[in-house]
Formats: sequence, structure tokens, C-alpha cells
Amino acid sequence: MPKTKSVKTGKTNSSKLTSSKPKTAKSNLAGTSLKTSPASQLNAALYARISTHEQQTLPMQLKQMREYATKRGWKISHKIEEIGSGAKTRPQREEILKLARQRKIDVIIVWRLDRWGRSVSDLIGTLRELTDIGVGFVSLTEALDLTTPAGRAMTGMLAVFAEFERDILRERY
Repeated sequence: MPKTKSVKTGKTNSSKLTSSKPKTAKSNLAGTSLKTSPASQLNAALYARISTHEQQTLPMQLKQMREYATKRGWKISHKIEEIGSGAKTRPQREEILKLARQRKIDVIIVWRLDRWGRSVSDLIGTLRELTDIGVGFVSLTEALDLTTPAGRAMTGMLAVFAEFERDILRERY
């Protein structure tokens, strides 16, 4: 049975479930391996964010993300809740990216893309990094799922449009 360890810091919470199940490797399109258990169970991290304390959507975001992970047969290994508006740094988001770089998680689930990315370039940059290191990303509202070939192709198209936008802005100045 998994052990649960909870950490509470300021206005954010994070919980970590640990398991001693053996892992096997599965390759994604980028050639990077995805960690999976024999039953292809991925370790999912949930990232929920609201801009102000007045917003009441954190429980709803978490509920929908938990339901999605359960339907996919994924194990929720981390849950991060963050409160902050337009901040240049989001410590809890950086923590989840650190977990991804360390390959302690296989997929990040968010409720909406605007809960994750601070700007189009930030969003594209983090999605590209996650794809390159073999960590999936799912945004429920936009039905963007980088754990599938179609989702990874969509990321490529988003990157092309982001580059196009940057080129247009450069031409203006």
C-alpha cells in the first residue's frame, strides 16, 4: 500500500504518494523513454492554480484532474495547488518541472493551459522541454494530451505558430 507524505508551505499544498513498484521503459516519439509499470501505469502530477483567494475553482480543478487520471489508469504521485496571479516565478510550478526533469513523474495534468503557462512563449517552451525529456502533459479543458502521437503533433504545430508570432512582432520593430 502506498505511503502518503504531505507537505504544507504557506498558501500552497503538495502531497506525494510513493510506491515501490518496479518500472519498465517505454519509448515515446522523441526517442526518450517513459517510465511505466508492467501495467503501463504512469505517475501523474496534478497542478491546480488560481489567481486570487476569492476564486473558488481549486476543488473543481482537482476533482476533474483526479477523475481523468483514474479513467486513464494513472497513479497520482503528486498534487500541487498554487495561488498567485501573473507572477514571474511560480515556485510550485518550478517544483513540478524539477520532478519532471528528475523523471519522478511521467505526466503533468492541468485543468486549463492558462493555469500552466504565463505566456505563449513560456507555454511552448515548457511543453517542448517536457516532450524532449519524455514527460507527458495533459490540459483537460483544451483536450491537449501529449501522451498521444496526435497530442505531440499538436505541440509541434503550436510551436510553429508561436515562432510565426515572434517573427511578425520582430518585423514590426
